[in-house]
Amino acid sequence: MASSDHHDHHHHHDHTHDDKSTTSWVGADGKVYHTHDGLAPHSHEPIYSPGYFTRRAPPIVNRDFNERAFTVGIGGPVGTGKTALMLALCTFLRDNCSICKLQVTNDIFTKEDGEFLVKHGALPEERIRAVETGGCPHAAIREDISINLGPLEELSNLYKTDLLLCESGGDNLAANFSRELADYIIYIIDVSGGDKIPRKGGPGITQADLLVINKTDLAPAVGADLGVMERDALRMRDGGPFVFAQVKHGHGVEEIVNHVLQAWEAVTGKKRK
Repeated sequence: MASSDHHDHHHHHDHTHDDKSTTSWVGADGKVYHTHDGLAPHSHEPIYSPGYFTRRAPPIVNRDFNERAFTVGIGGPVGTGKTALMLALCTFLRDNCSICKLQVTNDIFTKEDGEFLVKHGALPEERIRAVETGGCPHAAIREDISINLGPLEELSNLYKTDLLLCESGGDNLAANFSRELADYIIYIIDVSGGDKIPRKGGPGITQADLLVINKTDLAPAVGADLGVMERDALRMRDGGPFVFAQVKHGHGVEEIVNHVLQAWEAVTGKKRK
């Protein structure tokens, strides 16, 4: 982005938020970052590379987990199985651990996913918050996370929880969580999009802490080659972990849970009970 454009952009920001302070700086990656309205630092520059697993933003280890519990973000395109994974994680953890699970679900215009989880008994209704973003879901998990922080902190304090699950509304291959929001990021794609999806890349695929390739049973129907997906996922993720799954049928869920709990132990210093 040309510097004159950037100046105009900032002028626009300052004009829109003229009662708030805007601070700008150049990050280590050379992008111009800014913060306003108390938002997480962010950049509006285009992303030219799908990103590298080894260079992903590390979890923020010095944050206060008493204020907001260890937060797992679940993102991915529309219809890949995010809500099914939420249900599976809630059910698995509820039955097997004394970890408390709460959930905030983000969608554009509907609270349907939250209602689905209540209906299927994932968690008691009072432990679920549905957030309607009213716009692109990725904005609420990356650029302006404030709409999520409130409900997450509230749930964390009400139930003294160890673990929070935050589902993003279905979005694109570039939708990734801000580290200010998610201590652990799961990105879920599915086989029906074709075996080319992993190599198309995008920050979700390359930089999520865990990539889940769901609905492997659909491979024959869409002519997708799981071997190709495995090869490309290994290459694109630079050795970062991924799991083949059929979440609806419970396949791969335990493996996903173990990845989450290992990260929870590593970041918080707690041990699973």
